[in-house]
Amino acid sequence: MDKTYYSRFTRQALLLIASIALLAGCELPPNKTAQWGFRGTGMVDVEHPATMQANFAANQVPEGIPAADPSGPRASQVYKNVQVLGDLSAGQFTRVMLSISNWVAPQQGCAYCHNLANFADDSLYTKVVARKMLQMTRHINSDWKTHVQGTGVTCYTCHRGNPVPAYVWFKDEGPRTAMGYLGNRMGVGSPKPSMGNSSLPFDPFTNYLDNKENIRMAATTALPTGEDRQSIKQTEWTYALMMHFSKSLGVNCTFCHNTRAFADWKQSTPERSVAWYGIRMVRDLNNDYMKPLTEVFPAHRLGPTGDVAKTYCATCHQGVYKPLYGVSMARDYPELQGPSPSVVVAPAAKDSSEESSPKKNKKSRSNASAKLEAEIGSAAKTAAN
Repeated sequence: MDKTYYSRFTRQALLLIASIALLAGCELPPNKTAQWGFRGTGMVDVEHPATMQANFAANQVPEGIPAADPSGPRASQVYKNVQVLGDLSAGQFTRVMLSISNWVAPQQGCAYCHNLANFADDSLYTKVVARKMLQMTRHINSDWKTHVQGTGVTCYTCHRGNPVPAYVWFKDEGPRTAMGYLGNRMGVGSPKPSMGNSSLPFDPFTNYLDNKENIRMAATTALPTGEDRQSIKQTEWTYALMMHFSKSLGVNCTFCHNTRAFADWKQSTPERSVAWYGIRMVRDLNNDYMKPLTEVFPAHRLGPTGDVAKTYCATCHQGVYKPLYGVSMARDYPELQGPSPSVVVAPAAKDSSEESSPKKNKKSRSNASAKLEAEIGSAAKTAAN
């Protein structure tokens, strides 16, 4: 055979290898779809069976400890230095402590937070942090029902058997780049898994989930003003945050938005209102519960810039549209419900932008919800087999 044949064969082989490498990261068909809105509007949610099976396996609820007798002396009367759960009975307190050990530190046990020679001792930073996290859990369950509703949260919602939740974020200054003619790239072109490995800015979280900047794609006025500056930079940050939402919940844009009118609340799904409260809940947790612990954590538990680990959507959701597919562990642990709930009221909407508050939406969810639940059940049976 002549050299021309070998040259052609080599090119074809290289092309085949390149094609395989290019498609290696793609999901193989078939995909499952669920219709969320009217036909012709593109309101369709796309799921991949293999991903659904993996998510189902990762979102199983552990076996709980039977409820304890609420009567009897209070924990604060029996044990020393009980600052958060002192209102529980001694039996309830012991049950919650054992559950936390299983949820957060199953390998380390009680010694992860406690000095076993003196349980009242606060010398371990992990105990101080755990106390703050218990306050945060009760705060979420009592004051943020606008987001968690009746499902609530427990320590397991985020920790899943790990001392440190698998999904947290730190402020990231990104790779150092020389300032050229194009100036600062603002994080563009440095893909991160937290926002779907897209080339969008890799840190939208500092602006939107730590600070309280407006989440918008476009300005509300024809010309820029000092109070409402929405440039391409802000738009890219917004899209990066939305990519994080999509990946964290395992959904696409149509789960919350009608893609022909992203900003219009009247054409959005009820889930967008839940997400609106969720954004504010995350900001609240980061600023009132996580950041005050910065001085408590040792240096090796802080981020590259010295900041504390913070929460975002993936911390609880971990790839599914409802954490643990909506199974309420908190219902079996009324000890974590906290005081009587207060109502979080959204301010009146000033415009129809991304950051404007959700108006009362009388739409009910379509049959797509039931269809999606059926798909999850099918994935569960497949995983069980």
